Amino acid sequence: MATFVLIHGGWSGAHGWRAVRKVLAAGGHEVFTPSLTGIGERVHLAGPMVDLTTHVHDVVNHVVFEDLRDIVAVGYSYGGAVVTGALAHIHDRIRELVYLDAFVPADGESVSGQAGPSLVGLGDQWLVPPADRQYDDPDEGAWQSARRVPHPVRCFTEPVRLPRPVEEYDFGLTYIKATVDPVGGNPFWVAAEHARASNH
Repeated sequence: MATFVLIHGGWSGAHGWRAVRKVLAAGGHEVFTPSLTGIGERVHLAGPMVDLTTHVHDVVNHVVFEDLRDIVAVGYSYGGAVVTGALAHIHDRIRELVYLDAFVPADGESVSGQAGPSLVGLGDQWLVPPADRQYDDPDEGAWQSARRVPHPVRCFTEPVRLPRPVEEYDFGLTYIKATVDPVGGNPFWVAAEHARASNH
């Protein structure tokens, strides 16, 4: 059995994994789903100083304080940038790293830099309103949409700090690309093609 650490995407929280948690737990796996500061059930902690580093430490501290090792870390969408930033601190605790329709920034790159026009021109606003999402199940869409909250902009604009390329770390590495484009679109295809071309 495996120990999963699932890192949610932007404008969301740990609740976004509720169905996945049940499936994995039913299979006998241990599942952890930290919520990131300022979004999800931690929306009350939102502030203009919340940034990518804040979210990296949310994940790092969760793993360290729970003393998790040999984990399967999954980063979804914006969560891909978070788990990438966490590698500098917890790479030796990761057995498998999975990017699920996710941003995979290199050292010095940011989510907004990869996303391009969709996150450009945010001006002086420190909160980014939730992007529109489409759901196959209307009931699920209503449930999720009611819980999507504005996201601190510095999380998207702060560059990732990564001592060496993701491919050079000693863990399994997988990129999963959905065939229907979610919010994010082209950057996820670019990341998927890079993963396909990788010798890792």
